[in-house]
Formats: sequence, C-alpha cells, structure tokens
Amino acid sequence: MKKIYTIRNAQPQEFTLIGQLMVRVYSQLEGFSTPEEQPDYYKVLANVGNFTQNPGTELIVAVSPEGHIGAAVVFFNDMQFYASGGKATTEKNAAGFRLLAVDSAHRGQGLGKLLTEECIRKAKEAQLKKLIIHSTNTMKVAWKMYERIGFQRYNELDFMQGDIKVCGFKLPL
Repeated sequence: MKKIYTIRNAQPQEFTLIGQLMVRVYSQLEGFSTPEEQPDYYKVLANVGNFTQNPGTELIVAVSPEGHIGAAVVFFNDMQFYASGGKATTEKNAAGFRLLAVDSAHRGQGLGKLLTEECIRKAKEAQLKKLIIHSTNTMKVAWKMYERIGFQRYNELDFMQGDIKVCGFKLPL
C-alpha cells in the first residue's frame, strides 16, 4: 500500500541529510560517474542546499508520514541559476528542475512523479511557458516517466558531463 507523502520545501537543517541522500542515490546509478571520477559534481550534490541561496530556487522534498525524507529535487524558476552545462541557463520564459533523487527505501511510491508534478505546478503558477530538465541513459526509469508526463527531447540543450551524455528535455506549459 502506498503511503501519503507530504511535498514541501526543505528546511535548512535538512540540507546536509538531503545532500547525503543525493550522493547515495547518484553514486548507486549503474553506469553513472562515481564520486572519484567526478568529485566536483558530487560536491554539488552534497551541498545541494546551496542552490536555495539563489532567488526563486527551491529544494523540494517528499516526506513520509514517519517524517523521513524519501526524495528531493531542486526547482529553478529562473534558468540563469540552473547551473548546468550546455545552453540551458540561457533559456527564457522557462523554469527547470535538476537533481531529482528518490531514496531506494522509498522507491515504488510515485515520489519522482509527485515531485515532477510539483515542479510543473510551480512553473505554471509563475506563468512560464516551458519546463526544462536533463537526464542521462543511466536514468531510464526517470526518462520514461518524463516522456509519459509529456516532456519532449530537446537536443539543443544536450551536453557532455565527463564521459556521460546529458540529454535535454522540455515540457511546453
């Protein structure tokens, strides 16, 4: 039976725990760069709360009824703060989200979809015209979910992160 999770903005005292969750999730992805291969990327993950210092940037979490953080994502309502490779930071009239991570103990509860829907809601509320994301071949489960929701490949935003091709997607709003 699925639990009912609360979707809310993370509290500053939770940032370290969320950073640890992100490092754990991304380092366990088969075929994804390891912390040894991309230490700067994993430093960004560990310090994910730093993104919230930028205007319109939120760290959103899904919290279980028991108070455990099951998943997190960073939402940007201004793409200049998106901090990715490629051209995404130049996108106008767009929001984006990055670093969606679901703890293995909370998988199968639909948390990735819940957080994605919250980002869509926030982008629409801000009256933006599209939502930008990136994914990789190592994240095929998420990739399929994004396509079911209506995201379309947006090749112009692809870039390389080390040896990994990072693929752009957009959702017209």
